[in-house]
Amino acid sequence: MSNNTRPQPVNNANSNNKTQSQRPPIRRGGGPGALMPGEKARDFKGSMLNLIRYLGKFKWLILFAMGLAAGSTVFSIFGPRTLGQATTELYLGVQRIIQNDPLGIDFVRLNQILVQVLILFLISTILGVVQGYVLTTISAKITYQLRKEISEKLNRLPLGFFDKVTHGEVLSRVTNDVDTINQTLNQSLSQIITSLTRVIGVLIMMLSINWLMTLIGIAMVPLAMILIRFVVSKSQVYYRRQQEYLGHINGHVEEMYGGHVVLKAFNGEKASIARFEELNDTLYDSAWRSQLLTAVIMPSMRLISNFGYIAVAMLGGSLVIQGRLNVGDIQAFIQYLRSFQDPLLQIANITNILQQTAAASERVFEFLHEPEVVLETQNPVVLDTVEGAVEFRNVHFGYEADNPVIKDFSVKVEPGQQVAIVGPTGAGKTTLVKLLMRYYDIDSGEILVDGVNIKEFTRADLRSKFAMVLQDTWLFNGTIRENIRYGRQDATDEEVERAADTAYADHFTRTLPGGYDMVLNEDASNVSAGQKQLLTIARAVLADPPILILDEATSSVDTRTEVLIQKAMDKLMKGRTSFVIAHRLSTIRNADRILVLKDGDIVEQGTHESLLEANGFYADLYNSQFVSQME
Repeated sequence: MSNNTRPQPVNNANSNNKTQSQRPPIRRGGGPGALMPGEKARDFKGSMLNLIRYLGKFKWLILFAMGLAAGSTVFSIFGPRTLGQATTELYLGVQRIIQNDPLGIDFVRLNQILVQVLILFLISTILGVVQGYVLTTISAKITYQLRKEISEKLNRLPLGFFDKVTHGEVLSRVTNDVDTINQTLNQSLSQIITSLTRVIGVLIMMLSINWLMTLIGIAMVPLAMILIRFVVSKSQVYYRRQQEYLGHINGHVEEMYGGHVVLKAFNGEKASIARFEELNDTLYDSAWRSQLLTAVIMPSMRLISNFGYIAVAMLGGSLVIQGRLNVGDIQAFIQYLRSFQDPLLQIANITNILQQTAAASERVFEFLHEPEVVLETQNPVVLDTVEGAVEFRNVHFGYEADNPVIKDFSVKVEPGQQVAIVGPTGAGKTTLVKLLMRYYDIDSGEILVDGVNIKEFTRADLRSKFAMVLQDTWLFNGTIRENIRYGRQDATDEEVERAADTAYADHFTRTLPGGYDMVLNEDASNVSAGQKQLLTIARAVLADPPILILDEATSSVDTRTEVLIQKAMDKLMKGRTSFVIAHRLSTIRNADRILVLKDGDIVEQGTHESLLEANGFYADLYNSQFVSQME
């Protein structure tokens, strides 16, 4: 089990062998347990604080971008006031012409003012472009870092997490939620900075023109804030729900696509479409409601701002008539008033975007804060050689605290022994294997390999001592050679082919198009089930471990292929400690010891012949299979 960047095949271990009573499904996120309209929304403040804390590692770049954005805004703010001077100069020039003043319009002064305006806007544009470049870089780095941490987190999560969460839910966090955060950082962050800077700067410029007009102009702000607050309180629930149901739809589509053959075989299309439509309707409803609430803001804010324009125009005209204000100042003030209200509209829009961002960041950080596997020992034991002795001492374990699966289990296996584990479904056979490889940690007791508690090894070192051949074969999208070499990454081509020959996989591999370089598709459906199983045995042969685990390895193949697989497994097990889980008891007659499990306890143990002579639970299992085969 070498470490590499590909997903480990052990995650596809037969994790569904437990009965519902042993491990009931845990609802996460959507469906009947999803956040519904009217319920209290998740913690917006906490989610945003988590995101802000995460951004702390990029604080200097963000501060630099904020400075650029502020500078760009400041230069653009001075533009209308300077342009107002040009209007005033033009107005006075016209007045002089009417009065037959030979000076007329002072085009030199007018050109100077226009050049100043051009320089201000040019500097503002340059700073804005640089700020956009910096923010794009920041958002790309943060997105990369988030996805990297999520990927690393996946390898640190206990197997129990994947028993509770669908693949689509995890994929949604990596794709949809991280993309939402990226878009906010790339677009909304700069808008927040420029909007706040513009509001403050424009307010100062408006006050410098006329305090009374400023007071009337900003009187509309409280109404706008009330509107924004109302919309935010209503839309936050729907944004959270929208993000959740995106994950549920991804999970459903991924599940249906992965099992499309079974889906069609059992005519499950209608049920699948009905489930999709149910999820899609919920997503549509939450997206429609959230977008509707967002769309209401802009026209409502414009209506409020138009009342402000009317009042300012009336007062400004009166002041010009009285000679207390220049015409250019009115023009500049109206521009500033629009510049003051536009950022408020942007802030209103951004506030709704932040609801979606908060929902996305909450889901991402929920995932990143999931409990991880128990930390490795600080001083791990490293064995130069492994004999293969395995011992379970008074082991207790349950997937849930109040529902034990393994109860006071004890057994000692000598090096090189072939041990078969049999029993009815739900007896705990596969659970023992998962405990042995530390996919789960036991509640009490000890498991020892060569007399050393497995908790004294690192997980990677412990799992390197095992190879697994499972009922559910796992092959990835790659060449046959790469799939076999997965057992040992540094193996040569000759070693790969020798392992395939040992596992009776060499002959059929050479008859395939491309031979060892033939590319298996995503679900390896371009080779048969028996061929897939032989390839996984070849992978285990190449790994050459001291301890072997075979879990229902011949349960889904034809009789002829079963004979080949059995021969390959006999070769593989020779000289190794082997644990064989089997339902077909005829395949484990030659086992050195057979452990008969029932309800998490060993009820019988011995050889095949001695257990039949005892005429107990094993004999009943064996005879029932023999009778069913005869029938």
